[in-house]
Amino acid sequence: MDPNRIIQALKGTIDPKLRLQAENELNQSYKIINFAPSLLQIIVSDQVEFPVRQAAAIYLKNMVTQYWPDREPPPGEVIFPFNIHENDRQQIRDNIVEGIIRSPDLVRAQLTMCLRAIIKHDFPGHWTAVVDKIGYYLQSSNSGSWLGSLLCLYQLVKTYEYKKAEERDPLIAAMQIFLPRIQQQMIQLLPDNSHYSVLLQKQILKIFYALVQYALPLPLVNNQTMTQWMEIFRTVIDRNVPAETLQIDEDDRPELVWWKCKKWALRIVTRLFERYGSPGSVTKEYFEFSEFFLKTYAVGIQQVLLKILDQYRLKEYVAPRVLQQALNYLNQGVYHCITWKQMKPHMQTLCEEVIFSLMCYKDEDEELWQEDPYEYIRMKFDVFEDYASPTTAAQILLYTAAKKRKEVLPKMMAFCYQILTEPNADPRKKDGALHVIGSLADILLKKSIFKDQMELMLQNHVFPLFMSNLGYLRARSCWTLHSFSSLKFHNELNLRNAVELAKKSLLDDKEMPVKVEAAIALQLLISHQDQAKEYVKPYIRPVMQELLLVIRETENDDLTNVIQKLICEYSQEVASIAVEMTQHLAEIFGRVLQSEEYEEMEDKTVMAMGILHTIDTILTVVQDHKEITQQLESICLQIIGLVLQKRVIEFYEEILSLAYSLTCHLVSPQMWQLLGVLYEVFQQDYFEYFADMMPLLHNYITVDTATLLSNPKNLEIIYAMCKKVLTGDAGEDAECHAAKLLEVIVLQCKGRGIDQCIPLFVEAVLERLTRGVKTSELRTMCLQVAIAALYYNPELLFHTLENIRFPHNPEPITAQFINQWMNDTDCFLGLHDRKMCIIGLSILMGLPNRPPAVDAVAAQIVPSVLLLFLGLKQVCATRQHSEHEEHTKAEKNDAEDNEEIQSDEEEANEVNQEMQENQAGGGGDGGDEDDDDEDDWDDDALEETALEGFSTPIDLEGGVDEYQFFAQALLAVQSRDVSWYHLLTAPLSNDQKTQLQEICALAEHRRTSSESKRIGQQTGYAFDNKGLVPSFNFGSIPGSN
Repeated sequence: MDPNRIIQALKGTIDPKLRLQAENELNQSYKIINFAPSLLQIIVSDQVEFPVRQAAAIYLKNMVTQYWPDREPPPGEVIFPFNIHENDRQQIRDNIVEGIIRSPDLVRAQLTMCLRAIIKHDFPGHWTAVVDKIGYYLQSSNSGSWLGSLLCLYQLVKTYEYKKAEERDPLIAAMQIFLPRIQQQMIQLLPDNSHYSVLLQKQILKIFYALVQYALPLPLVNNQTMTQWMEIFRTVIDRNVPAETLQIDEDDRPELVWWKCKKWALRIVTRLFERYGSPGSVTKEYFEFSEFFLKTYAVGIQQVLLKILDQYRLKEYVAPRVLQQALNYLNQGVYHCITWKQMKPHMQTLCEEVIFSLMCYKDEDEELWQEDPYEYIRMKFDVFEDYASPTTAAQILLYTAAKKRKEVLPKMMAFCYQILTEPNADPRKKDGALHVIGSLADILLKKSIFKDQMELMLQNHVFPLFMSNLGYLRARSCWTLHSFSSLKFHNELNLRNAVELAKKSLLDDKEMPVKVEAAIALQLLISHQDQAKEYVKPYIRPVMQELLLVIRETENDDLTNVIQKLICEYSQEVASIAVEMTQHLAEIFGRVLQSEEYEEMEDKTVMAMGILHTIDTILTVVQDHKEITQQLESICLQIIGLVLQKRVIEFYEEILSLAYSLTCHLVSPQMWQLLGVLYEVFQQDYFEYFADMMPLLHNYITVDTATLLSNPKNLEIIYAMCKKVLTGDAGEDAECHAAKLLEVIVLQCKGRGIDQCIPLFVEAVLERLTRGVKTSELRTMCLQVAIAALYYNPELLFHTLENIRFPHNPEPITAQFINQWMNDTDCFLGLHDRKMCIIGLSILMGLPNRPPAVDAVAAQIVPSVLLLFLGLKQVCATRQHSEHEEHTKAEKNDAEDNEEIQSDEEEANEVNQEMQENQAGGGGDGGDEDDDDEDDWDDDALEETALEGFSTPIDLEGGVDEYQFFAQALLAVQSRDVSWYHLLTAPLSNDQKTQLQEICALAEHRRTSSESKRIGQQTGYAFDNKGLVPSFNFGSIPGSN
């Protein structure tokens, strides 16, 4: 492959006029042997212009990620899809490490991604040599090659970062070589504080973090090795950042390599402490390490972190992420007496001068509020900002200390109270005091000495601040109300004031951040206080209208949650303004979806999704108002059309949910037209969204069966979808949904003339069973379609089975079907599937003209039914038990939620003891003597299956009762065909005979109860009807009557 030709084409991709032609040239060339290695040569060549090298790096990265592994042809095709030829792959393997070492940063970033993809597919199987390559350059005396080789090692470690310990053997083997080397390198580099040296140190720390953050490789880090590493981390955290960095703008300092190096060292020690160094909260393999960590390192590291926090207290610069990680480490230290003892003398100063300072309104907050209030709102509600924020870390540390250490809360409350009562206190400190108190609301409301004072605190110190001329204090007042929204008010006037102030702030305040906080406070007060709901009821229209305006302006996702909850609280009132609200929301959605920055902004996607969920909530609330739903339908169809037209696939699930909500009670002609549109979408993205389409397709079948059957095209579309899923490579979950849908059609249309469909449905599912099936769920679901056909018309099913032929078997498949069913009766789970199986076996048992295949399994039929009934009984009992347990658990959690650690004890003591007991007793599994046979059931067998939610006529109240159905079938056999009855019941054990009698007694009880209820409904009088239990003669002999 001529490299110059590739260079010219790559040049063309940078020029808008030549781009199309250049891309065509590359698309025609990339499959040619030696193309990919030529790209790598271009990337590392200093003679080629940098933009061309960059374009080559991006092209190579895309090729490697897409075409590196060997791939199989799709089902039904014989041509193998393109992948990079093995000769080319070998050339790239031989040269990519050198390429990374020699390339400039921007190109190197693309090449390291290539390397990660190659390692993922080829290491260790095809490419153990990568370890030798990296090792060679790491040992080189030329320090210029160190950064590139460390980046390569980082890719190797990152590939295994989240793998389980037992899957990391190849990495552990490599790190036996590398870990001592990089440790020595680190020790060599530490005295040198130059930019390049610290860059190398940072990369080594990143490697160590990726190695240990998910699983600690104990064989690699014995106590001696870990001690050396901990000394390295301590040195990095403790050393001074060069003074000249203070000349750089404060906003840019966190990106400096010295601060980044500290940040990674801190991330490591915090992670080690949280995940492996806290006895009582570690898994048993780390128990010994956790004790060693706590005794040997925890206090020494904490000493350095207290020093960093003191620097911040003295107004010296500390990078935000360093501050955040230091606070996170201390948060862990609160739980352990050894670290708490060291922290305790400093805790009051820490609380009042570090934590409090971080929780006050700052200059940068004011600047952002004034310059861009919408960005201020976005930042305050962004979970990712929260994750990295020192303010959040300070709040968490304070909360833990106040909850776990009894001396912290009274001192901090006294400090805040002093600020709130001081007439001339700095307003920003007042903000900080309320921020502290609101953060501790959960604890304060459970402490008898504080909870009764909180109402007075709101009345005297929060309500007046709603009149402040400072927007941030009004916003903080709203936030404090939301924090105490569950407070039990003793004076109704105070609750009324709280609601009025929040409502007024939402409706009348001119500052958008205040409105947002007011909306959240109002919703929480309404949710927690019954009386608040009544106060707001007369104003719900203006409140909802204002909320919609605020959502439109801020595009804040939290407010879409607020509006959803208010819609549920005020369902009756919302019905009158539902159309107006939905129209408003649809306009916001359209604007968001068509805005230029939509593609890049993840926030916009979350926001738009929130709007769709809100509209769905409105549809649910007004579902009983037919005329309102009809008006909403046209608005929703516009939204659905917009999403499908723009092919915004991330909203397919939501628009299908809207369509489902619009068809729950009635399917309009417009909604029937949507079925055709969905079929087109299905043909483009079919298997990915079939499961999401299922609830809507179920509505088409069950809500408006008459229209479904009036136009053959409707049924054809649904069958075509199911058939395509069952014959394609959609995956077994989608295939289960397709089979379920066919079953629903058969059961829904029993007696409605779809005989011509039955052979098609049965053939589709049984053909699927002739190919490999991994899950028992798909097997039983396919069998269930045939069982439904048996229920629909037994003669038609057996006629179909006798006429179906599959390529590998010229015989009719009746016997295969019966045998497979008998083998799998124990795989039918949940209520519906077991019920269908029982009904099917009852019909099989009672067939007047039985196929020989049924006679052959006579001894299995009744025992299978008994097992299914046992499963049904167990499911019902387990569900009742689960409900009771959840209730008990909730009560227990309330009681345990606020336990302080007494004196200086470890919180973990009890856990440690429990852990040791478990280790001594083999994990504590063997001590339960109350187990009975019923506990042997697999939990999965007791759960409702995911597909049971798609109901059929036999699941409805007044549908088929499986107990009566089976008992009547067996009685009919007993009276009509004694020899067949004997074959069915002869194999039963005494226990099984008893169980059969119980089932028949229960069947009779259910029959008489149902009859009594029916007569009672007709006449208004309930009978106490004790019917006769049918008696079965298990001893009857063929021919003796």
